[in-house]
Amino acid sequence: MNLIRCSNKTAALLCVVALLATAGTASAFSVSAEGVPSETAVEEEVSVMYTIDDPFTDAPNEWTLAGSTELQDVSWTVTVLRAGSQVSQETYGDQSFEQDLEIDNNGDQVRVELVGTTPAISNYTYDPAQNYQVASLSRISGSNEDEFRNDTARHYTEESQSARQAIDDAQAAIDEAGGNEDAEDLVSSAISSYENGNFQNAQDLAEEAESQAQQAQQSAQTQRTLLLVGGGLIVLLLLVGGGYYAYTQMSEDEYSKL
Repeated sequence: MNLIRCSNKTAALLCVVALLATAGTASAFSVSAEGVPSETAVEEEVSVMYTIDDPFTDAPNEWTLAGSTELQDVSWTVTVLRAGSQVSQETYGDQSFEQDLEIDNNGDQVRVELVGTTPAISNYTYDPAQNYQVASLSRISGSNEDEFRNDTARHYTEESQSARQAIDDAQAAIDEAGGNEDAEDLVSSAISSYENGNFQNAQDLAEEAESQAQQAQQSAQTQRTLLLVGGGLIVLLLLVGGGYYAYTQMSEDEYSKL
């Protein structure tokens, strides 16, 4: 009897462990992305693929997929799949779209392909850098809207990129020099010009700031070198003087003995 009870308890325990393990590995609503850029040039083409797995797990049986973007010349392609096979496919040409999804009619995966071009820049900012919305994806159910994905990227022109790089280089030179007030003032002016869209002036000021910082660093290094050399010469003179003094003392001692 004891063996039977023990066996029953062991079996029950194994069932609980199996249920917990199954629960731990159960699928859940998730979204992944491919091709999301961190920065793009104005008018550069952007192509992004979002994949929503298990769209009805931990989610309502009916909900609306909504997407929006600041990309231009937009094309959205929404493909619904079940076990890897296509169930439906819809295409949208506006910067935003909505598509109803139902557990009875839709599959276990939704792919959203977005293609568009990088928008123009209306307002330049250095820190944080100006950016645009690549895409926002939301789940709407009744009056509730849950944004589950929001990607942004920095956009730039050739001129703004050159100015920003010059400012970055100047700031790096200042940091390496241990700070320089005049150079830092020039960088502040360069950033102001950058944010006003005066990129050539921003680049010129930044390059001047970098030059000042480098000159200050070289001057400091020269002073340190001179101090080291001067200190070495003093030590050398002391050693020579000490040696000469010792030599004269020894000579006087020998003369006295004679």
